[in-house]
Amino acid sequence: MDGPSCTCPQCTSDRGICVTTSEGIQLAKDLAATFLELHAVNDFYVGMYFGGMLEYFIRQAFKDKSAVKGEKKNLNKCCLPVKPPELEQPEKLPVLKDEPSQYESNFQGLLVRCQCVDVIFCGSDLDEVSAAHRIVLCSISPVFRFLFNKKDAGDIGDPALPMAIYDLFSLCTEDNNTALSSPVRVIVKDDLFSSCLSDILHFIYSGACQWGLLEQCLRKKMKDPAGVVHVLQRVRWIVKEENPSDLSSGSPTLSHSLGHYFNTPFLADIIFHVQGFAVPAHRAVLVARCEVMAAMFSGNYMEAKSFQIPVYGVSKDTFLIFLEYLYTDSCCPASILQAISLLVCSEMYQVPRLQHMCESYVITQLQNMSSRELSTTSFSVVPLLRKAQFHHSECLSTWLLYFIATNYLIFSQKKEFQDLTPEERAFIEAHRWPSSIYLKKLAEYRLHVHSQKHRCAMM
Repeated sequence: MDGPSCTCPQCTSDRGICVTTSEGIQLAKDLAATFLELHAVNDFYVGMYFGGMLEYFIRQAFKDKSAVKGEKKNLNKCCLPVKPPELEQPEKLPVLKDEPSQYESNFQGLLVRCQCVDVIFCGSDLDEVSAAHRIVLCSISPVFRFLFNKKDAGDIGDPALPMAIYDLFSLCTEDNNTALSSPVRVIVKDDLFSSCLSDILHFIYSGACQWGLLEQCLRKKMKDPAGVVHVLQRVRWIVKEENPSDLSSGSPTLSHSLGHYFNTPFLADIIFHVQGFAVPAHRAVLVARCEVMAAMFSGNYMEAKSFQIPVYGVSKDTFLIFLEYLYTDSCCPASILQAISLLVCSEMYQVPRLQHMCESYVITQLQNMSSRELSTTSFSVVPLLRKAQFHHSECLSTWLLYFIATNYLIFSQKKEFQDLTPEERAFIEAHRWPSSIYLKKLAEYRLHVHSQKHRCAMM
């Protein structure tokens, strides 16, 4: 080649003098890119998977620059006839659909079914009006906390409050019958309040926030506006709400309130024994939130009549997180392994939304890991895939196969890759990124670029 020697990245080992800083900045402006000065561009992955693209754009930039100077004719003679292969985008990973919460409807259903009731409301004529659950009433109302358990009611603030409570309610037995084995009979002395008790209980079981809906129900039942105002004032006094507001979309108030009674002995009517630890709980909450426990506590099983219940096959920490979800409708695993243990527990007790939340947690954690973390971590994805398949977590198992395929260059170098079944390998090969076709075309392109017949396109 005539003239001075070429200084392009392909023709010289001194890559530091290929492009000056000012030329690099100008080149970046021309390409609408960000200028980054590298001292070495022969990194293995850059050279193997992106080197061809870099060379191609550098050549195109110098081609345009030479054309401006009137050297277009000479440049066309040595232009690279073959373009580098285009790297396709990886397949999008499956997206888990959000599963809506059924928390409020769970407790509304509990109220309708009257399962595990421990409170019977009666009118002034001692006829039964409605039934309810102490733990739900106490979680919303300090009035009921004082009525059912004076010792654990806490400081009620107003000394005149006990007298006001007994002006509206009274217990049938002199000892207030706080035993958890039998329902408490409560007489409602206000006949107008008693006639609307079913609507009031639905209001309380929805979190005591949907004031507009309660008022609408009361107006349909009573034609007297003064009666509506009277009942609303009673309800506000019971729930200690001074400035009620209508939350038509539901409220987390009930879950927040019940969360205070998680793993506490207050009104607890069942004790779980897990790995030598005693965990108090409330049947009403468990029955409302878990169909397996609802069947367990209502049928002819031993648990239906037992106060002490042993739990096997689950660790204490996992079972506590599981119970906390039943009370609060939320969970926060500490790690992927704990999320998998919780997924196993939720599958055992048939709580699909919690299982979905565990799957989402695992997916989020894996997506947030960098390539370096995936390649260096001792955490194995294939055993995780096996657990997901064994416990019927189809969404997670399918996502993990796509995840392995998308990070094929990392997982194919690990020993656990050999544990995949032939069907799983075939699936991963069909969805791998970069694809084998792209790597083949890239190898052919680089072979052509570095062949002896190829002449530099920059000079």
